[in-house]
Amino acid sequence: MAAVRVPLWAVCVLRVALATVYFQEEFLDGERWRNRWVQSTNDSQFGHFRLSSGKFYGHKEKDKGLQTTQNGRFYAISARFKPFSNKGKTLIIQYTVKHEQKMDCGGGYVKVFPADVDQKNLNGKSPYYIMFGPDICGFDIKKVHVILHFKNQYHSNKKSIKCKVDAFTHLYTLVLRPDLTYEVKIDGQSIESGSIEYDWHLASLKTAEKASAEAKEWNEATDDKAQEWEKHFLDASASKPSDWNSELDGDWQAPMLQKPPYQDGLKPEGIAKDVWLHQKMKNTNYLTEYDLSEFENIGAIGLELWQVRSGTIFDNFLITDDEEYADNFGKATWGETKGPEREMDDIQAKEEVKKAREEDEEEMLMRRFGGQDKNFNRFHRRNEL
Repeated sequence: MAAVRVPLWAVCVLRVALATVYFQEEFLDGERWRNRWVQSTNDSQFGHFRLSSGKFYGHKEKDKGLQTTQNGRFYAISARFKPFSNKGKTLIIQYTVKHEQKMDCGGGYVKVFPADVDQKNLNGKSPYYIMFGPDICGFDIKKVHVILHFKNQYHSNKKSIKCKVDAFTHLYTLVLRPDLTYEVKIDGQSIESGSIEYDWHLASLKTAEKASAEAKEWNEATDDKAQEWEKHFLDASASKPSDWNSELDGDWQAPMLQKPPYQDGLKPEGIAKDVWLHQKMKNTNYLTEYDLSEFENIGAIGLELWQVRSGTIFDNFLITDDEEYADNFGKATWGETKGPEREMDDIQAKEEVKKAREEDEEEMLMRRFGGQDKNFNRFHRRNEL
């Protein structure tokens, strides 16, 4: 039987169908973005966003995104989507950021929030699940944050991940996988990867939690008067009868006590952990409890940050469970406009240099002819005298 040849477009369509896209935003419908994004009113001094492709771009419409507009301000804005859990699934967060103003101090990161986030009151104290993206301030801070929330605390990746510091648009991608691995990409290239367990100092926390859980189980089992003790332990004080014949009667086993040998809260004597008849339940859930890649109620994405100089543009937001879809989306957006953007910037730079030279030449001529005019005027004034 001859093999059936499947066209490439059909494979792509199938791939898209298999991917789950939780959120995607390209700002291609003009000012309608205001119906999807909510500006926080928690502080009247929060800076405002506008839709802009900036001073230079690869495509005037495709490169439009949310741009910060006021210097020295905090910003807080978010968009909601249908809540989901990524348990057992890969989670990809991706977007583009362009520090057109050549950032000297400010954030370019995004935050992913629980579905119950109060968008109108979004601020620096609003709980979030994930914080990801570049942060720049002076010569010291030029890093990519990867902060994950669990156990009511925020935990940063212990590795130093460098961000881009130029004025061009860059694609940032975070991949969290259910096998406890992660990957950070910039412009489609992997710049850091590893184990979520170890790169967030998670192994020591797991060990501590396991020991604590086992101790708690033992204490609850021995101290709780309401516990049902019947058939839970052997009579440690019993001894094998003198007339017991192992060959005829088999191996001797101590009898099980039907009731605890104490009452009114008195603890039993001589009962050790190793005489328990049943197998104590191990805390098998501590691995998933500490799996930083799982979040139960993801429902919003937003920008909550500070900028000294405004001008940053955020665009091409994507949250999905499919790495191939994210790669293709990045190529279809940033990948298509990155080249023309640099070309336009190069043309503008050459025009600015040309304009500066012309202005310098004009100033020199003005000085030269200006001096001759002064001499001419002095000559005529002397003649008049």
